[in-house]
This record gives sequence, C-alpha cells and structure tokens, in this order.
Amino acid sequence: MSDKYFKKALADFTLDFASGDAIRALADKGYSVSEIHKRLDFPTPVERIRETVWKHYIDTGVILLEEPSDNSPKKRVTYEKVQDSLGRTSFKQVIVEDNNLKEYVEIDFGKRLYRDRKTFEKTLDVLSLEDRQYILDLPWPLEIVWHVKNERMERILQKLQEK
Repeated sequence: MSDKYFKKALADFTLDFASGDAIRALADKGYSVSEIHKRLDFPTPVERIRETVWKHYIDTGVILLEEPSDNSPKKRVTYEKVQDSLGRTSFKQVIVEDNNLKEYVEIDFGKRLYRDRKTFEKTLDVLSLEDRQYILDLPWPLEIVWHVKNERMERILQKLQEK
C-alpha cells in the first residue's frame, strides 16, 4: 500500500516538475487543454493537463466553486521560484490577497454536458474551434460554477445566446 502511494507521489512530482509550470503558464495565456497538450515537450497525459489546468483556475480565481461575495478580498495561490544555497531551484506556494474585485458569470456547462452531451455539443457548434475546445476540455462539475468574466467567456456566452 505505501509503495503504491510513494510511486504515485513520485509520478505526480515528476510530471509537475517536468510540465506543471508550462501547463499553468499556457493556461494563463488562454490556451485550451488540447492546445497545451500539443505544445508540451514532455509527454504528459491529457487527463493530467486537464487536472492541472482546472486546479490552477480554481487556485487563481478564474473559476469559483462557490458564489462570489462582493465584499471579501479573494485569496489566490501563486508560486515563487526559489534557489537554495547550492543553486537548486524549487517552487514555493504563496497565498496572496487579491483585492481586485473581479466580475464573474454563472456557468452550468457541467449540468448541460452530462444531461445530454450530443445536444450540448451541437449547441457549441456556433463557437470557434478554440472556444469549443476550451469548454469541452475542462472537467465541469454537475453544479453551477462561476467563471471570471473575461473576453473569452463573454464571447462564448454571447455566441451561445445568439443561437
């Protein structure tokens, strides 16, 4: 049992060390999971990229699992590169209060996707390939989430409402 746990922890560490920062940086630039997978040099399973992007979006406040409250400062997770006395590089997790209040939109893609995948995918046909892939690549939960109101999400919602 502990050997299995150790092997999984080692594999997770190796994948995160090899491609975790690249995945998070590309996600911040707006790339979908599929686009990130194509750009990585280190062979990383798509499912691992999906998990890393989703966790990163939650950690940075791009996606909220609870309805945002307007009056409390948000906390977000960032990573700082640090070097020890021998020159070895590692990353330290830092929690930062983010006083920039962001606007969010309510998203129910998970409910719609799992209720009737074919119909939902047909609905997404009005979107560009990149926007469509962005939605289909993320592991939307079955409940409502809140996505930061950015250019991409505004464009997606506008196109879906026009249909």
